[in-house]
Amino acid sequence: MDMPVRKRPTNPAGLEPYARPQPWGMVGDMVIADALDGDEQLWAPVAPGIWSRPLHLNVSAGYYVHLLRVKRSGILQRHRHSGSVHAWVIRGSWYYLEHDWIANEGSYVFEPPGETHTLVVPDDCQDMITLFTVHGSLMYVDPQGASTGYDDVFSRIERYRAHFEAVGLGADYVKRFMR
Repeated sequence: MDMPVRKRPTNPAGLEPYARPQPWGMVGDMVIADALDGDEQLWAPVAPGIWSRPLHLNVSAGYYVHLLRVKRSGILQRHRHSGSVHAWVIRGSWYYLEHDWIANEGSYVFEPPGETHTLVVPDDCQDMITLFTVHGSLMYVDPQGASTGYDDVFSRIERYRAHFEAVGLGADYVKRFMR
């Protein structure tokens, strides 16, 4: 399970915190202390050698944040974005067939709405983890752009619910990541 969040030290210097109440109706903070190295049960299989670990599933704004872990090389998927995507490569590398750059460990990538590309993990990379923030939908397409499927925050929630149920955490475990 998730590791407990480490508590901050007491306030020995007497620093003054914000004194007013937070906005009415505001949702609570979400802190995941072991997002990268936590419980293996939290990694939902996507395809052979590919897993996704939810971090934030935002149903009211229509986006999700997840870690994508890949333990194989080759084409992962071809997709088009309806919204922007932000990516930070934590481990390994990947690239798009449609571009001349490689996203290596430590790279940040912004992907604009409307772009279509083919995600590839190079042959010399057998362990890739990237943090993705996906706004809107990923629409999976063939090389000519014909739709083959999609993913959005709601399809991701259903996938995670089914996975958590299958591994014994219960389908409602997904609520920990929803805001």
